[in-house]
Amino acid sequence: MKKIQISPSILSADFSQLGKEIKKLEDAGADMIHVDVMDGHFVPNLTIGPPVIKALKKNSLLPFDVHLMISPVHKYIESYANAGADIITIHPEATNNLLGSINKIKEFKKKVGISLNPETKIQVVEELLDQIDLILIMSVNPGFGGQKFMPEVLNKVKKLDEIRKNLKLNFVIEIDGGINFENSKLAIKSGADILVSGTTIFKNNNGDIKKNIDLLRSI
Repeated sequence: MKKIQISPSILSADFSQLGKEIKKLEDAGADMIHVDVMDGHFVPNLTIGPPVIKALKKNSLLPFDVHLMISPVHKYIESYANAGADIITIHPEATNNLLGSINKIKEFKKKVGISLNPETKIQVVEELLDQIDLILIMSVNPGFGGQKFMPEVLNKVKKLDEIRKNLKLNFVIEIDGGINFENSKLAIKSGADILVSGTTIFKNNNGDIKKNIDLLRSI
């Protein structure tokens, strides 16, 4: 059985204690750290930039899974690569040249992620799946934490898993948005490899991060 990876979203962490919060996640068995970058333009919210990621990177040996919800994204890839992102995930809608942006991420020896919003079709990236390391399926509309999970996106997860098996491709499937102990099981059964979760990990069971990570992994 494959190991389900957990990528806690620090959007739900205590921002006044981010370094300590990341250390807690590492000690609790998180597989990577999910960093949501929002620009107030591509999505209606603002979060953190490269200097904060660079500072936080010193607090952890875990890979930084950086989701860029910014547009135009192409010109910012270098800054986030240099700041310490290990996986850089971008949206097709945020670049005029998706293949060019994919290649730019690869130039910096980073893993390439592509994020599909709930309404974005697989066909947008289907011909590029052999160039991609990770597909992030958004199970909410991006921009804010704490939204309700949209179960209809699980069909997209199933379809991508089917394509991956049929074509013998190696990309992993990540899902992000309203993930809790119930729908995590549905996501795993549909073919997801990585679960992104914020509120559930930081707030449930009186903030017992290790327990919450273990519960999310279980089927």
